[in-house]
Amino acid sequence: MRSHELTTGRTFGIAFDHGDDFFDTLTAFCTANNIRQGYIPMFIAGFAEAEIGGTCEKLTDPGAPIWSKVHLTNVEALGCGTLGHDPQTGRVLPHIHTSLGLKERSALGHTSHLLSARVQFLVEMLLVEITAPTMLRTREPALYDVPLLRFSS
Repeated sequence: MRSHELTTGRTFGIAFDHGDDFFDTLTAFCTANNIRQGYIPMFIAGFAEAEIGGTCEKLTDPGAPIWSKVHLTNVEALGCGTLGHDPQTGRVLPHIHTSLGLKERSALGHTSHLLSARVQFLVEMLLVEITAPTMLRTREPALYDVPLLRFSS
């Protein structure tokens, strides 16, 4: 286990616009506000389309991460996540999980790692900046090269 006491900085309320690309808009916001790390305690959203991690195929290694995508349209979403810093590129690396309900299928639900999304009507998000420690997202070769959150003083 890794843990570290977090020092919070600014807290933002963010409203995305209809048609926005979720990750491009989040990245642009972080760049404009010089946010390198933080967490998203919640967001609510409507997505015209979204891709989440998942598959219907038999898994050859059930312990391995699933890198394939499930494409969904016309969904309502609730999510949260963390923002780590990539020391190699200097970029913010979001790790977002979401539960999505298909509106035209009695809100049938899907939950997984959000890979992409295009806003339909709205995203309303809370974002909390972390000023210390440095939150890094580095790949772990021994665990399928999954990028894991690390803390650095």
